Amino acid sequence: MHDFFAKARHELMKMLPPTLFFFVVLHVVMVVHALMVKGAGLSIPASASVLVASLILGKAVLFADMLPFINRYPERPLIWNAGWKTVIYTLVALVLHYLERLFEFWKETHSLAAAHQDLLDHLNWPQFWAVQILLVTLVFNYCVFAELARVLGRGRLKTIMLGPLDVSPAKQHG
Repeated sequence: MHDFFAKARHELMKMLPPTLFFFVVLHVVMVVHALMVKGAGLSIPASASVLVASLILGKAVLFADMLPFINRYPERPLIWNAGWKTVIYTLVALVLHYLERLFEFWKETHSLAAAHQDLLDHLNWPQFWAVQILLVTLVFNYCVFAELARVLGRGRLKTIMLGPLDVSPAKQHG
């Protein structure tokens, strides 16, 4: 039983960084989207739905990281793996976003075909592409930092980004 809890804790700790990243990023996307549609009478998702989406994306990143082809270019410059993972993660995000929107239309039509057609008919394509560009940019940033953490190690990356984390009293005065 101890092994189960240790494994569960380990998996949760691995899921925490991408989940927190996507929680913040999706809030940024939500604010940008809200600014784009201000006055259009559209409802904007609440933080609770952003939390659920970030949990799903955090788990999707963990799942994608287990796929044998995800770390396709480990010996090449970091940009290769970061770009490759950006494509994979963005496709996952695109599918999840599509399914979320499809579900909203399905609740009204009760038909997948009709919901899909309504979604295509009512989609504001410039807003859709603006959000996608923002997501790709932010996901790419996540992938770059994830690759840096993979190569340098999380501890070294933290030290590079935040400085030395050991601020014991002896070191403060010396």
